[in-house]
Amino acid sequence: MSLPASDISYLDERGLPYSVTTEGGMICVLLPQFPLPAGSNVTASDLLLRLNPGFPDVPPDMWWFDPPVTRNNGATIQATEAREQHLGRTWQRWSRHLQPGQWRSGVDRLENFIGLIRAELMRGCGSATV
Repeated sequence: MSLPASDISYLDERGLPYSVTTEGGMICVLLPQFPLPAGSNVTASDLLLRLNPGFPDVPPDMWWFDPPVTRNNGATIQATEAREQHLGRTWQRWSRHLQPGQWRSGVDRLENFIGLIRAELMRGCGSATV
């Protein structure tokens, strides 16, 4: 299992460090030191994406951070309280689910998912920029 070539190109062209492994039948994409918006408790955190082997035809669901991300005043961001073990580490799960029709099979890809993650980070941390 691997990422589609277009997603690898997207990551490479933007100079984003990443690694791809598999665990539990899922494609795991680790983006170390993913930049976080103003308003968060840390400036960067490792971001884990766990993608179904049918990705990108099968939409992604949720993502994980280590260390955990909160608002810089210590307030918890909604639906981020759960912790899960993946790749030998404890991760903060961001429980977010795409609505029907929000993911366009055959059109959307990793770039779209990362854009959604950035938007949720801005919303959760109360910032207008990432």
